[in-house]
Amino acid sequence: MTGSLVVQADQLVGAAAAAVFELIADPARQPEWDGNDNLAEAAGGQRVRATGAVFRTTLTGGAVRENHVVEFEEGRRIAWLPSEVGLSPPGHLWRWEIEPLEPGRCRVRHTYDWSRLTDPQRLARARATTSLSLAASIRRLAALAES
Repeated sequence: MTGSLVVQADQLVGAAAAAVFELIADPARQPEWDGNDNLAEAAGGQRVRATGAVFRTTLTGGAVRENHVVEFEEGRRIAWLPSEVGLSPPGHLWRWEIEPLEPGRCRVRHTYDWSRLTDPQRLARARATTSLSLAASIRRLAALAES
């Protein structure tokens, strides 16, 4: 059962790793490629640059989330734990890994890990997040980066 608590998708992208990473690390761009159709908007000026950063996004239903960055390597990896404003994260993690392969080409891996999720009210939504929705995010991200 543990394997189902970590969902992944990956894809080769015909764009520079730096261009792909920039679309992920700038929360204002995230609603453009969100394959879960969950993000409505994020204010500009929140570009993530380090572990410990917190950025805010507004969900399609109007709720605001604080996203606590727990992994960061410029151009390569970023991961965050979302939470309600002012509360501790309930334990689900979104991770992006970018592997540069050659100029203008990279591998993008997207992971949703809910193995530490403690909020029973979020379990149904977590179960509904599949590798297909993660792959949709990567496809949208690739289309933006490749254009």
